Amino acid sequence: MRRQRRRLARRPLLAGSTFVWLLSVGPAAIAAGQTSDTAAAPRAHRGSTTATHARTATRAPAHHDTTPLAASSTPESLKVSVGRVRTHNAVQAVTREQMDHFVEGTSPNQILALTTPGANFASDDAFGLDTVANTLYVRGFNQSQLGATLDGIPMGGQGFHNWNGLSVDQMEIQENVSGMTMSQGAGALDTPSAQTLGGALTYTSSDPKNKAGGRISQTFGSYNAFRTFARVDSGVLNSTGTKFYASFARTAQDLWKGYGDQQELQANFKLVQPVGDRGKITAIFDYSDFDQYNYMGLTKNMWQKMGRDTTYLKPNYALAKEYAYYAQNGGVPSNLQGILSNDEIGDYAYDSTQSQRNYLSAITGEFELFHNVTSKTVGYAHVSNGDYNGTNPFLVSPTSGVDMALESGHPDVRRIGFTQSFNIKVHDNDIQTGIWYENDSFNYPMRMYEDGVDTAHPSLGGFKSSEAATWYSDSFNTNTFQFYLQDTYHIIPGMTVSAGFRSLLQSTHGGTKVDNTALYSNWNTYYSHPASGNMTAANAFLPHFNFDYHFRDHHEVYFDIAENMRAYDYGQQSSSGTVWGGLGSSSMSAQSVFDANKNSLKPERTWNYVVGYRYNSHLFTGSVDFYHTDYYNRIATVTEGSTGNIFGAVANVGRETMNGADVMGAIRPVKGLEISNSFSWNNAVYEGGISNGGTNISLKGKHQVYYPKFMYKANLTYNWHRAMFNFNVTYTSRRAMTYTNDQYIPAYWTSNLNGSYNFGKVGFAQNIKATFGITNLFNKNYIGGVYGAASVSGDDNANLYVAAPREFFGSVSAQF
Repeated sequence: MRRQRRRLARRPLLAGSTFVWLLSVGPAAIAAGQTSDTAAAPRAHRGSTTATHARTATRAPAHHDTTPLAASSTPESLKVSVGRVRTHNAVQAVTREQMDHFVEGTSPNQILALTTPGANFASDDAFGLDTVANTLYVRGFNQSQLGATLDGIPMGGQGFHNWNGLSVDQMEIQENVSGMTMSQGAGALDTPSAQTLGGALTYTSSDPKNKAGGRISQTFGSYNAFRTFARVDSGVLNSTGTKFYASFARTAQDLWKGYGDQQELQANFKLVQPVGDRGKITAIFDYSDFDQYNYMGLTKNMWQKMGRDTTYLKPNYALAKEYAYYAQNGGVPSNLQGILSNDEIGDYAYDSTQSQRNYLSAITGEFELFHNVTSKTVGYAHVSNGDYNGTNPFLVSPTSGVDMALESGHPDVRRIGFTQSFNIKVHDNDIQTGIWYENDSFNYPMRMYEDGVDTAHPSLGGFKSSEAATWYSDSFNTNTFQFYLQDTYHIIPGMTVSAGFRSLLQSTHGGTKVDNTALYSNWNTYYSHPASGNMTAANAFLPHFNFDYHFRDHHEVYFDIAENMRAYDYGQQSSSGTVWGGLGSSSMSAQSVFDANKNSLKPERTWNYVVGYRYNSHLFTGSVDFYHTDYYNRIATVTEGSTGNIFGAVANVGRETMNGADVMGAIRPVKGLEISNSFSWNNAVYEGGISNGGTNISLKGKHQVYYPKFMYKANLTYNWHRAMFNFNVTYTSRRAMTYTNDQYIPAYWTSNLNGSYNFGKVGFAQNIKATFGITNLFNKNYIGGVYGAASVSGDDNANLYVAAPREFFGSVSAQF
């Protein structure tokens, strides 16, 4: 079955009743607390997401709190400060100190995976900033199935084409991230997220410093890499404690293969205003602007036969037109016969780029209402817009007659929302409750621009509406509401038990607003899958239980159990993997398939179980975790129908069962030296089947696609006086790339080497530091990130991204 190419591209009654009950008993509980002592506390061509095949077939112990409120933490909600942060319960923490061991500007998610068992991150660039190729997994769940927050602001999934948030690399400059945590358990109840199936990512930005000053750094590297960072701290400005910082970063690097470069501008502003001794108000504004030429997704065969440097054809326009001719008319060039298939010739294109501008602002109020009651309110707004552009070798430019045209998607995201939470201490109980509401508007018009006889239309800029033909336009509006309630009971010193639940309701209405496929048939347009309607995911009771016991100073045992639900994904109509996208065919309308799915689909759901033990001392830290997940209502893209009438659909393909373990040990034999090793095992297997061309194929016992069964990580860090040395190595076992497991992405080893020296104070400058880093130290040729739906079988989808080769970086920084 040949794929249809896709360029780019989830009963609040109980919650409300509980909230009313809590308000009714709140005053009595507060009074009681005041009279007694409280206890101590995602397809290949990224330029656009349209189908690029004209065929109808589918391709288918220390807890640090930076606030003045001293609110007690829950077992799954660990706050991070710039000081030393220790892993706690089912949460893994990464400190600023650990982040400083890597090349400045490296994605926090990449650092997280290099230092933490159970996490896997891969990309196609050394910094890990390519949102398309970036692939993050935590114990079998990818970045679109994890909750994510920045300073309590919900940030949706962390993948490309993010309609409900931003990736961490687009919302916060790396140097301003004071720390991050990864919930390897079942996720935190208080995480505002509608896509959490297993775990949550929490990013914390640093506060402005009390003393006026600043920091600058300059990085140079391979392929003309150039990165500048500057930050200015106001210091405390007045008697009320007002302080702020403003920072800027610019990153630029040529592509390591092919034509073009990738550039990023970022700006962060944060203001903190204490309100007496009862709390504080924090305001942030974050901005980012990405302009990137893209790397091309490959099939495994293209990578093996054509080499790691295979990518888009620009600037060879004549060759691009030749390949487009073969893509539309069949066959392959004579020099590639027996090497590439006609499908793979169609995977080549002339060019692909993306631009994106993001604006995020929020105001947070944290107050001590009573001596045992604290409140936190976050109001936020987020706007993103951009251009996702790519040459489509299956269209025709009608005026020039060239067998290709530039396709440009123009996504526009507008989110506004708030969270409100309360912490109440009553005797030996820490009660947490809160709500989250968000409205999300997502619009995506897809336009076409003509390529000329001798030159292509520019792929970065020059998008005049008068020159465009709007193929289709999609629009969605989503409302999300979440309520949670949790009680943590301190049984004896060091022992706690937590029980709670959350209620989640998300309703999305939208889909295709305009479809001009027939109107623009002279562009060789093909079926674009128009569908619209409403989908609602709701569950009034998603429970969460946790037990944690610290004993005999160095030991900790814990278990974590939770049920999670993921709301329905949505996106522009020709993208696969959503209940609105890639449906139907020219002979079976997408709308009819959507209507049928609406009556049969249920939201994806998981039960997660974690049990673990941790030992921590000055000399040695060790941990072992065992986890089990039961996955229900797994939704996947399928092809259905009889021979001659095959169409795209999404379906419940049954259950998945996952068992795994993470083992980690770190030894500190002498002062300044730490050697850590971790081993992860994951056996995630499908229990159901999948429909392929009308034939049901059993997947029972087949391993989950794209996630390795084994991982090994080793880190060596040595600090000697003002010098630092870090070496890390990672082994990733082979990854299944098809549902039937007949094709695998090969296993690989990779490693990084980093060093720095702090020269101290020189004149008025302090902490003048020089750093040096080498990524992919041994220049391994391997597949890194993956974007797009997996094939049922065969090496059928060009969705594999080759990792960057060995690169060198050096930087100089200073503080003032």
